[in-house]
Order: sequence, then C-alpha cells, then structure tokens
Amino acid sequence: MSGRSKNGQRWRELFSKTIFSLIGVAILALGATLCKQGKIGLDPFTALNIGVSSKLHLSLGIYQLLVNVVIIIFVVLLDRKKIGIGTIINMVFAGFMIDWFSRFYVLFFHYHATILTMIVNGLLGLLLFTLGTSLYMSANLGVAPYDAIAPIASNRLHIKYRFCRIAQDIAFMIAALIARGPIGLATIIIAFFAGPLITLWDKYVSSRLVSRVIAFSEHPSGKSIGQGFTGAGRYTYYLVKHSYDQTVETQEKLSHYSDAQLQQKQKQARRTLRDAKTVIDNTRIQYGLLKKEERRRETKEESKRNKKPD
Repeated sequence: MSGRSKNGQRWRELFSKTIFSLIGVAILALGATLCKQGKIGLDPFTALNIGVSSKLHLSLGIYQLLVNVVIIIFVVLLDRKKIGIGTIINMVFAGFMIDWFSRFYVLFFHYHATILTMIVNGLLGLLLFTLGTSLYMSANLGVAPYDAIAPIASNRLHIKYRFCRIAQDIAFMIAALIARGPIGLATIIIAFFAGPLITLWDKYVSSRLVSRVIAFSEHPSGKSIGQGFTGAGRYTYYLVKHSYDQTVETQEKLSHYSDAQLQQKQKQARRTLRDAKTVIDNTRIQYGLLKKEERRRETKEESKRNKKPD
C-alpha cells in the first residue's frame, strides 16, 4: 500500500471514528435527558453542573463547557495523552445536547410524573446512557475531562484507580447535593454499578461497530454502511433479548423448572450449540481468507525481490 493510500485510510478512519464518537455522545446525552426528566437522578458530574448552573442562571451547556475547560487545562498539564478529538466532542456537545433534548422532551410530552413514568424513563435512560458511554469510549479518541481525573490522581498519588474513582464520585455527589442538583437512584447506579452494563455494550455492540468502522475506512462503500447498520440493529436486539431472557430465567429459578420448561431448555441448548458451530465455521473461513491474503502478499514481495537487478 502506498504512503498516500495509507494516509487516506488513516484520515477516513479518524473521520469515521469521530462521527462514531459524536453519535455516542448524542446517545449518552439522550439517556441523561430521560433520567433527568424521569426525576431519578443523573451522573454526579452532570448533577453538580445542573445544580450550580441553575443557581447562576446559566444553561447547562455553557456552564459545563466552562467547567470542562478548567479541568482540561489541568489534564493537559498533567497527562495530555488522555486528550483527543473524543474529549473535545464530549466536553463541548454533551451539556448542550442535554439542553436540546430536554426542550424537545418538554415540548412533545405533557404528563404528570408517576412511578411508571419514572421506571420507564429510568430504564431507557440508563440503557442509552451506558450505550452512549460505551460507543464514545470504544472510538478510543480520548476520554471526557471528568473521566481523566481519577486515572491521573491514581498515577500521581500511587493509589488504586478504583479508590480514586470512588472518592471522586462521592465528592461530586456530595457537592451536587449541596448545590441541589438532581441526585437519585440513577446517580448511584451510574457512579458505582454502570460498569457491567457498559462492558456488555462493549462486548456485543460497540466493539463490533468499531470493527465495522475500521473495515469501512479501509474499503469504503455503500454496502459497508448498510452492513454496519444491519449488524448494529441485530446485535442490539440480541443483547436486549438476552438480558430479558436472563431476567425471566432468574425468576423461574425461584421455583423448580416444570417438565415442559426442562424440554424447552434442552431445545435452547441445542440451538446454542448450532449457533456456536456456525460461528466457529465462519471464523475458520475468515481465518483461511486472511492466511490466503498473507500468502499472496508474501508471494508478491518475493516476486518483487526476484525482479530486482543484481
């Protein structure tokens, strides 16, 4: 591959990942909006910013941008490697997007908050917030200024990252409470228990989509885009369905399976085995194609060397 071709590929990959990161931040902001409108709380950083910005009569977008600028100055001084395009996208757009989505939400939905609306908004909000977080992080274009604080403190103070992050989130939660920001159940879940859900999104959705993005940057085509959207929809559906099935299974374990349920479980196991065999077969085919391409390139290089004059 020529130098110009490699540069073109790198620029396409960077552009694709930038769009990917922007979409992730938009989904994250939509999830935060649902949590906010459902009155179940927000992540500690956003909750504090909402509380302070309301007292200063500033929009969340403007105030959060100002706070992020202050934080990012320290991040640049202490560990600039954590800064990237994804950092700028998150710090500039997240707060404004929450403002925009909140306006649209109030414009289209008119109802009195009930337990049901809180549950629906909370579940959808947490799913979208963690999905968006997973997407923008998977692009690997830098972290949000808030997320850079704990690893820098861990490195500088020689304290485990987990303890630094817990101390950071607790400090911001207390500050948000003092500022009367929207602290609630979602705040606790996002601060301390969102990791496993983000990991699930990483495994079943984000990592696959990033692979599609990289593949598209290498061979851009309309077909690649279509396959990417189809794959994303399919994997998201399977993830949600799998989560629901696990919930039902946990409920059923509270009592013993009936004979009919046992037979159904056997059918599911056989189906899983067939699916696993299909995955293995497809992986073998893909490996064979990769080895074939490797041999082709080696043959081409060897042919070039043989053609060189002595």
